[in-house]
Amino acid sequence: MEATVSNTTKRSNAIPMAIVAAMFFILGFVTWLNGSLMPYLEQVLKLTPFQSSFILFSFYIAVTFTAVPSALVIRKVGYKNGMAIAIAMMMCAALLYIPAAKTQMFALFLFAQFTMGIGQTLLQTAVNPYVVRIGPEESAAVRVSIMGILNKGAGVVAPLVFTALVLSNFTDMAGKDLTQADIDAMANGLVGPYLGLAVFIGIFALGIKFAPLPELEKEGEEEHGSVKEALQHPNLKLGVIALFLYVAVEVIAGDTIGSFALALGVEKYSVMTSYTMACMVAGYILGILLIPRVISQEKALTASAILGVLLTLAISFGSPDSFIISNLLGLSALPDILLMVAILGLANAIMWPAIWPLALSGLGKLTSVGSGLLVMGIAGGAFGPVFLGLAKGTSGTVESQQIAHLVMLPCYLFIIFYAVKGHKLRKKA
Repeated sequence: MEATVSNTTKRSNAIPMAIVAAMFFILGFVTWLNGSLMPYLEQVLKLTPFQSSFILFSFYIAVTFTAVPSALVIRKVGYKNGMAIAIAMMMCAALLYIPAAKTQMFALFLFAQFTMGIGQTLLQTAVNPYVVRIGPEESAAVRVSIMGILNKGAGVVAPLVFTALVLSNFTDMAGKDLTQADIDAMANGLVGPYLGLAVFIGIFALGIKFAPLPELEKEGEEEHGSVKEALQHPNLKLGVIALFLYVAVEVIAGDTIGSFALALGVEKYSVMTSYTMACMVAGYILGILLIPRVISQEKALTASAILGVLLTLAISFGSPDSFIISNLLGLSALPDILLMVAILGLANAIMWPAIWPLALSGLGKLTSVGSGLLVMGIAGGAFGPVFLGLAKGTSGTVESQQIAHLVMLPCYLFIIFYAVKGHKLRKKA
């Protein structure tokens, strides 16, 4: 009898889990599309590094403004309807890129990015608890890990699709002074793909509305504690800072690598995010295999941050004329300093799943409040690229681009502190 019940449960959960998996892929696809969009707009709109950083800022800052309202929306309409609304909003955001491309208005691109960020935040708020609660509690970690790999795997695919659909007809454009005809042609190349994306997302949103997704029971309205009370726990307070800094370096490695490649004169700059995401997927899989069987999450976090420090120094002070790594791996001629930005994906991979449990340890009834504060740490993705853009200055030289990556150094140093000591600090009795 028990086996029959188990098999029935698995069958009943199969379709919902497949739909949720598709949503995680869409989340990753839309998020990591920024890595190709940033250098593309930097070239088409002739933006400075600082100006182009606002392409990422406008996307990630949406989390700061909409994380709490998103939770209220989900409580009001439910998880299933919340997912449908979120994806419908992402469809509307995709349509906004079309007039932005036609008019070549930077402000309209930023508005489209912000709108996409709002939809993404709402979907994250709905789908993350859903994947935990849709199946047995004892297998929740496995489901979360699988969804994480799908999310990062989409980051490998998105830049390749963007390059094939938007930039395949434009060659020898890196480092070239574009004519207005070139700019118009490249901008118009954005219209068809984003229209297709909007149609696909819209159909998917409609499908969710009528899909056999079970509605989860709403959690009780019991008192969970206040933000002020939660922040009295040093491991949480420092954990929020660590997560903020982690997301900052993750976005720098994943979304600004294309801009760095453009400055280095790499023709296929728009696919570079795929390299970072491939390294993240590899790191994610290693984390699943090794933690905690071989290494504790604290030691894994420490080792990852130390690797981040070493790579940061190598990127900042290495030679742009060195191609040792690409020669060893049999890749196209990509400078070592560029590939080391991609390898930061390996260093960053396990930081998110390691920081969360360390920050929430010992919180008890304050766990939900602490989780909400940690989600706010995603705003680090808005500020990391801005500080990098400021550090690059206006010279645009390769050397200034390299040295600018030193903004990551204090981020990794703080994460080392948190992994070694900060997470052990507890509220005084």
